Amino acid sequence: MKLKALWDLMRLDHGIMLFVAILIGSVIASGGIIPDLIKLILSFLTALFLEASTFALNDYIDLEIDVKNKRNDRPLVREDLKPGAALAIFYALFPLGVIVSFFVNLQCFAIALVTGLFSIFYDLKLKKVKAIGNFYIAYIMAVPFLFGASAVSPFIPYVVWLLASIAFLAGAGREIMKDVMDFEGDKTQGVKSLPLYLGVRNACRVAALFYVVAVVMSFVPFFLLSGTTYHGNLPYLFIVGLADAMFLTMSVALMVKAKPPLSLYRKMTLIAMAVGLLAFMVGAFTSW
Repeated sequence: MKLKALWDLMRLDHGIMLFVAILIGSVIASGGIIPDLIKLILSFLTALFLEASTFALNDYIDLEIDVKNKRNDRPLVREDLKPGAALAIFYALFPLGVIVSFFVNLQCFAIALVTGLFSIFYDLKLKKVKAIGNFYIAYIMAVPFLFGASAVSPFIPYVVWLLASIAFLAGAGREIMKDVMDFEGDKTQGVKSLPLYLGVRNACRVAALFYVVAVVMSFVPFFLLSGTTYHGNLPYLFIVGLADAMFLTMSVALMVKAKPPLSLYRKMTLIAMAVGLLAFMVGAFTSW
C-alpha cells in the first residue's frame, strides 16, 4: 500500500512518459542513433527527481483543496501518507535533480534549474491563478523533448521543437479541461481558473480548440518535414492517427455536450498522450 501511495504521490507513470520524451529528443538530435547511455540515464534521473519532488510539493500545498474536490487519487487525501512525508520527498529529491543535471552539461543544468525554480513558484503562487499556471504545466509536458535534445547537442532540431509544441498544446487542453472538473472546489479557495472568466461551457470549448490544433500539427512531420524520419513515415501516421482520433472524439463532445464526461476524458487524455508519444518514438527510430 505504501509503495502504491509513493507511486501516486510522485506520479511515476509520468516519469515513464518523461523518459520516452527525453529519449525521442536525444535520438532525433543524435541523427537517429541511441545517444550516450550515461548522458541518457543522467538526463532521465534529472527529470524524474524534479518531477517527483515538485509533484510531492504540489500535493502537500494542495491538500485542503484536494480534500474539497474529493481527489481520492491523491495519497494524502486518502491518508495513505502523512503530509510530512511529501515534504521530505521534495527536500530530498529536488536538489538531487538539479545536481545530477550539472553532470549532463551546462545547457541541461540551466534548463533544469530554471524549470525547477518555476515549478516551485507554480506550486506556491501560480496555482492560485490557473489561467496562467495551465501554460506552465503544458511547458512541463513539452520541455523533456528539448531537454533530451540538449543533452546531446547544443542545437535543438526544428522537428524536436515541433513535437514539443504538439505536446504543449495537448497539455494545455488537458489542464483547462481539468480546471472545469475542479471548478466548484477551486471557487471556494479563491482559485482563478479559466472557467471562472469564460464560464464552464466556453472553457471546455477552449480545451477542445487546443486539442484540435495539436491534431492538425501532428500531420506536419509526415507531410512537410522532408529530410526527417517522420516524412512519409506510415507507421508514424497510423499510430499518431489513433491518438488524434481520441483527441477529436473528446473535442467534439467538449464543444457540443452540456455535461461531457470529464472524469473519463481526464484518463482518456493520458492514454492519447501515451499513444502520441509512441508515434513520436516510432517516427524517430524508423524511416519509411
